[in-house]
Parts: sequence; C-alpha cells; structure tokens
Amino acid sequence: MTQVPNSASESWIKCALHPPRAHGAPLPAVRWRAVPEDFCVDEQLSFEPSGAGAHWLLRVEKRGANTRWVAAELARLGKTHPGEVGYAGLKDRHALTVQWFSVPAAPHPQEYWAAVSTQEFRVLEVRANARKLRRGALDGNRFKIRLRDVAWSREQLESKLAAVRQHGVPNYFGPQRFGRDAFNLERAAQWIQSGEAPRGRAPREFALSAARSVLFNAVLGARVEAGDWSQLAPGELACLDGSNSHFSVQGLDEELRTRLEGFDIHPSGPLWGSGEPPSTGHVRSLELRIAAQFSGITTLLSQEGLQQERRALRTAVRGLSADYDAGTLTLAFELGRGQFATAVLREICDLESMPAHESAEE
Repeated sequence: MTQVPNSASESWIKCALHPPRAHGAPLPAVRWRAVPEDFCVDEQLSFEPSGAGAHWLLRVEKRGANTRWVAAELARLGKTHPGEVGYAGLKDRHALTVQWFSVPAAPHPQEYWAAVSTQEFRVLEVRANARKLRRGALDGNRFKIRLRDVAWSREQLESKLAAVRQHGVPNYFGPQRFGRDAFNLERAAQWIQSGEAPRGRAPREFALSAARSVLFNAVLGARVEAGDWSQLAPGELACLDGSNSHFSVQGLDEELRTRLEGFDIHPSGPLWGSGEPPSTGHVRSLELRIAAQFSGITTLLSQEGLQQERRALRTAVRGLSADYDAGTLTLAFELGRGQFATAVLREICDLESMPAHESAEE
C-alpha cells in the first residue's frame, strides 16, 4: 500500500474485499441470492413516530429496486421535490427489504399513501410524524438470509455459530461500501492521482466513504491478525454499543471486562479525518503505522474536511438462529446501524460471487 497509483492497488482491494477472518477457515461455498427473497432485511427505526405533524412516515416493502429510485418514485407520486423525501439508510437492491421513508403530508391524505402498490414496492404502513426522516435514524436491521446448496454437517455449522455468538465478528465495512468491482475505491484512487474530484455530490461522497472505509478495514485486519480485535488495551478508545460515544481506557478492571463480554462496549478503530487519532500507546502506534501506508487517502480525507471519528471493531450478532434442512440454511439475526450482514456470513462460509447490488449501510 503506497501513495496509490493510477488505480487502486491490489493491497487496497484486499483490505476492502478480502480482509482476514477471525474464526478460522470458512466452510465450503454456498449459493445465495438466487432470488430477492433469499435476502430479507427489516429496518428498525430509532424512534417512535410522533403521531402528528407535517410528514407521513411510510413503511415500504421493496423488491429488486434500490432505495434512491424508490425515493424518486415517492416524490413523483407525492408531487414534491426528491429532496423532500427522507430515508434512514440505503438497502440492497437484490433483496426483499422493508424500510421507512418520509414524504410531506400535503397534498395527499394517509389513505392515498396506504393504497400505493407497484410491481417494485408497496406501502405497508403510514404514520404521521413531525419531522422529515433523517439519514442514520435507525437502531439497526433484522436479517433473514437463505443459503442454498449447503454441504456441511450440522456439527460444522454449530461450531461456527457458537464462535459468532460468543465473540461476535469483526465489524468490517462490506463489499457494498466499495461499489461493484470496488468502483468507488477506484474512483477515490483516481481522485488522489489526478487531484480532480469526481463530478457530482453523490460520486464524491461515495469515493470519500470508500477511502475512509478501506483504511478502517486495514486497521481492523491488523488487529484480527494480531488476535486482539475483540479485546481492550490501555490507550484504547472503547465504543458504547449502538452509539458513536467512546471513552479512553487507561486500565482494565472487572467492570470493563464484564461490559466487554456482554457486548456493552467494544474496542474501536479510526474513521480517519484531519489530525491524528485520539488513541494512545500501542493502539495509537498501530493506527499511525497503518495510516502511513495510506498517505494518499489520509491527505485526501483531511483536505476534504473530514474529522477523526471512531467505529467499533466488533459486531455483536444478536438473536442468531439457524434452520438447516435438506441442503438449505436459513439464518436469522439482528445487527446494529451501519453493520454488514456480509461480515457475519463470511465468518461462517464462503459465498458465491455477490450480484450487483446497492449499498446496505447505515
């Protein structure tokens, strides 16, 4: 990993798409996403709708459609500007997903929206709310994922599931964050090389997000290889579960160990921005060493005004269950906001090449 050449280097791509696993070699590959119903996602809001106000919250089921396209269609149906339609997060295109949108209450009544149903999406629920739905206003997502052509034994599966339940999984940014064939990362590399930003707000944001994410994955990958990705060390910044809040760890005591084992807190890594990370000691040395290998990225992020933030290194996989029958495995689990189902699946087994799909982040 160097200053970055004309295109993203192989080591960048490895950090983005093939970071080290925490729970040993994966089980043999399975087929997935044969149909959208093989990947079901149900978004969980972080608040209770107010019940009155100038906006309708729409709980929408979509199939084979991306979030931005659905938002544009809702704007058309609502006779409003696309910017007036809100949503909390992006959801996969090649999936059956349920997520929330907001639209201005005028000019259509609740009954109008409740009747909306197209080939690609339908409105399941309509709630009044005081404010437009903002990005990130969700607790997390519930997943139900069907894997086909499974050839492993129940014992092999249970061993993997036990490790995931007990230790969680590394909180990598998934391939979705980097775009199809790592296109967003390639775009970031070209930006660094040429000094010319991509045209359009969305392409710039995607490129910056991919650049920031590959650096985080590299730090986390180094912690996974060292075997301390799920442990706290002096100088660590511990993240509160489900929150961006964090605090400095000066020393470990029984209370911190208990909170760590209960997934109440997690070790964290840098979401890079201007300046240096607030970690100290060995943790800070590691983060600075990795960042030096991505100097083109750190310079770009600083120039674009991003600030140092933190992200948990570990994902707690809650409610994990498995229904294994005749070569088909159905997994159900819950993840927090901004966490990727692919990070869970890759710790269990190999997957066939992912189809083109939209990001499923935050």
